[in-house]
Amino acid sequence: MSKQSIIPKAITEYDLRLLRIFRTVVENGGFAAAENELGVTRSTISVHMSNLESRMKLKLCSRGRGGFALTEAGQAVYHACIELFDSLNDFSMFVNNLGEELIGELVILCADQLDHGMQQKLAQVIAYIHQRQPQLHLILDGEALHQIEKSLLQDKAHVGLLPSYQQIQGLNYQTIFSEPIYLCCSAKHPYFNLSDEEISAEMLAKTPSVHPGVDIDPEGREQLKRLNLSAKAYQFDTRKTLILSGCYIGYLPLSYIQEELKQQQIKIIHGDEACYQFNLSMVVKQSARESAKVELLTQAFNEVFGSEI
Repeated sequence: MSKQSIIPKAITEYDLRLLRIFRTVVENGGFAAAENELGVTRSTISVHMSNLESRMKLKLCSRGRGGFALTEAGQAVYHACIELFDSLNDFSMFVNNLGEELIGELVILCADQLDHGMQQKLAQVIAYIHQRQPQLHLILDGEALHQIEKSLLQDKAHVGLLPSYQQIQGLNYQTIFSEPIYLCCSAKHPYFNLSDEEISAEMLAKTPSVHPGVDIDPEGREQLKRLNLSAKAYQFDTRKTLILSGCYIGYLPLSYIQEELKQQQIKIIHGDEACYQFNLSMVVKQSARESAKVELLTQAFNEVFGSEI
């Protein structure tokens, strides 16, 4: 006789509810740990799990003094759960995208702290979106470069603002902003009172300098080869702090040092030679799950940054 189907009938809402509970228990590492998220007691969770095992005719997990552990069947069902709920979510978003009104979250991730000018531009992008789709729940946050790339590829973010340092397969890059980055020192550094003629390439090669903390474009890499890189800071603000200490020289965008230049707290070294171009890219996934939202964002950025793209 052939083995009975694990769930003999079509999956019901009750089955989905039990599977969601099962997934939550697994991801929390046990019944007790899942109580707060599920909002029910351990004994209630145990009843739900027993019902699921009974309906599926499978032993999904062991629980007791030895702790919570999935069986081989439980591991297979858990991975199937992930695929099932991802598919349901995909279907829901697909249907939503068929209509003119977009719903849910719209996620923008930035790799750098934004200077005043970029804040103003991004504010215009947000206003453009809100005017057309005010019901969207906008999320604007900062993340590390690799985390933004990962979030885009996993459809957890819709657009990322990244320095143009590399291009990853599966992502589209569009430069939206460009400005020069200059080698700087602070008023506390010995070079501050020296002219460019007095600061030789040999001196720069021996001077403690700040590495950007991430791979940069080829032009920038050539500049860094000439320096004694002995500190590291990715964020422009933290990099500026190291330079202001007077212990290091390093590269900063012109927009980040305007006030310090006016106050004579920072000066540029060999401005015609020791500089490279910083490019900021708008990055999206090539085949995004929520393509309508990505299209809306692309339109917004093109509208606001159009003259600079």
